[in-house]
Amino acid sequence: MVSPTTFTASLTEPPVEGDPYSAQIEEALPPYNCFSIDGDVTAELVFVNYGVPADYEELEKRGIDVKGKIVIAKYQGSWRGIKPKVAAEKGAIGCLIYSDPKDDGYYQGDVYPEGPYKNEYGVQRGAVMDLPLFPGDPLTPGYGSTDDAERLAIEDSPALTKIPVLPISYHDALPLLKAMTGPVAPASWRGALPITYHIGPGPAKVHLKLEFNWDLQPAYDVIATLKGSEFPDEWVIRGNHHDAWVHGANDPISGMVTVMEEARAVGELAKTGWRPKRTIVYCGWGAEEPGLLGSTEWVETHAEELKKKAVAYINTDGTGRGFLFAGGSHTLEKFFNQIVRGIKDPQKGVSLLERRSALSQVNGGKKLNHFPLYALGSGSDYSPFFQHLGIASFNFGFGGESSGGEYHTMYDSYEHYSRFKDPGFHYGKTLVKVAGRTTLRLAGAEVLPFEFQHFTKTLSTYVKEVTELVDQMRLKTEKENQLIEGGVYDLAADPTQTFVVPAVKEAVPFLNFAPLQNGLRSISQQADAYAKGNGIKAAKKDRVSLNQLLKNIERALTREHGLPRRPWFVHHVYAPGFYTGYGVKTLPGVREAIEQRDFKEAQEQIVILGEVLEGYAEQIAKAAKMSK
Repeated sequence: MVSPTTFTASLTEPPVEGDPYSAQIEEALPPYNCFSIDGDVTAELVFVNYGVPADYEELEKRGIDVKGKIVIAKYQGSWRGIKPKVAAEKGAIGCLIYSDPKDDGYYQGDVYPEGPYKNEYGVQRGAVMDLPLFPGDPLTPGYGSTDDAERLAIEDSPALTKIPVLPISYHDALPLLKAMTGPVAPASWRGALPITYHIGPGPAKVHLKLEFNWDLQPAYDVIATLKGSEFPDEWVIRGNHHDAWVHGANDPISGMVTVMEEARAVGELAKTGWRPKRTIVYCGWGAEEPGLLGSTEWVETHAEELKKKAVAYINTDGTGRGFLFAGGSHTLEKFFNQIVRGIKDPQKGVSLLERRSALSQVNGGKKLNHFPLYALGSGSDYSPFFQHLGIASFNFGFGGESSGGEYHTMYDSYEHYSRFKDPGFHYGKTLVKVAGRTTLRLAGAEVLPFEFQHFTKTLSTYVKEVTELVDQMRLKTEKENQLIEGGVYDLAADPTQTFVVPAVKEAVPFLNFAPLQNGLRSISQQADAYAKGNGIKAAKKDRVSLNQLLKNIERALTREHGLPRRPWFVHHVYAPGFYTGYGVKTLPGVREAIEQRDFKEAQEQIVILGEVLEGYAEQIAKAAKMSK
């Protein structure tokens, strides 16, 4: 900070008592955001809360512009790469990101080393490339980053940030925020630092200078294959990444050791002469943290072979203790329920389904009769398999009773993990059972266990959501326009602040959702028809044909042209949000066009998605005929 007072950020994470690994400062990567551009900028600060589009709408109401400014944003609220992305779109020239103790620090509980939460010096490293555009090497978009690959010039990559961005601790953020004046931040923006939170601009002025090493270096994927006895050209793929920002005890080693233990157990089976029906491929991905590089480049390099052979991809990342959380293709939800009903929680002695049902009821929900798979967004190595190639995928991990602030910091160490995340590694062992049984049952199934009634039910909720979204937007727009035109617009009802009256918004038109509703009905009819069959009783020749069709059925939800403005993402039911990053957007082409008020594009995407759903129903119909 160069005015009104001076302050230089420490940008270091000092050792803590009782954790010898935290003293390895010389060997550790310093706090930084990977794939930020170089920069040397000086400007006034503006506090932008979490730095998501809704926060800039709040600033615009107050007449505050970030053009030519450096923004300071809190971690959380969205994936970190969204913050510099939106800031640059609004004209900012630099971005700082810090973890506020209200979200990730002493407000939540005791800080490390007394407790698991982030201490004042902890800094969350992480990639900030535009992952919702495409993951992987930002210089080889859509194709493998091999030795002889043609690479973009760094300045021509659309995935790199447009402005320099740096993560800092809340120790280093405090003097900057304390020096700011201007309007008091809205109540929902205020954190837990001992200050009054002001928005600015200024008078705090910051000099931010960043310079990175742009050398090309290899990333290492470790691939182990056990050939199938009956269907060697059908692959069940199991993976976790092995790279970490510093020690990485939780992220990713707690997940990587489950892959290694599964592979060890399968190896012991193989020594007895046993072989799976299908080939099992175990993967340790490199360079996941910079932006899913290892998995994405492997998938892009071997795309055609994977389209022909891959049955499913099963992913883990970090894991802790508590409740099982699992996401994935809803066509495998019924199959997965059979697995979680048969595995006990290591502490409570009930099934994983019963434990998760208890969580639902405690949180005000219903008793669960089946284990709900969440929809996959992005943020881990399933993304290239699932959203780029249309390969059915899972993502597993335990959590809910292992919260802490070690994520991507120096303090993600063995000491922290063994004390606070999964003492005794009981849930890590249980995760081996979950993912291992999923792998082995898929590899050994007579008929691949895809099922379509669960998917139909889930898809119907997505269709209902987008239709209701339009109705909600229409009512909200009409109400706001009435207030504006009546001269009584005051959303904040705060007499201490001045607000800018916004322009009247374009009316929300009525969209024709018939293509979605018709496609959903077709899928529902064919899902019921398939459920009446029994493919296991079919002749072996017919089972082989049925399995080939089922293996490729997820791909029927994709289109080669991909989503608007991001052709890498070809799945038309699941994708990470353009402004959420990791967070999923279901029916993304339709939903995001509506959210961006591009109603012409929304109608176009409805037609495209309707065609996708009808094509998917046709594939189910073929499977239903084979399974009779």
